[in-house]
Amino acid sequence: MELICEKCWYNSYDGEQDEYFCALQLDEDEYEDILRHNFASCKYFRPDTGEYEIVRRQN
Repeated sequence: MELICEKCWYNSYDGEQDEYFCALQLDEDEYEDILRHNFASCKYFRPDTGEYEIVRRQN
């Protein structure tokens, strides 16, 4: 996986396959577009700020 995916909110781990995958429900065209641009132009990218992001916003 590219670095952008490793830092993405939608990057999920599958224990049975022992690998990470994108948890978004993409259609074929969207997925092909992301693969063609090497994940650099993923319009769904959302940075994973950790589990304490909500607490930071409350303070």
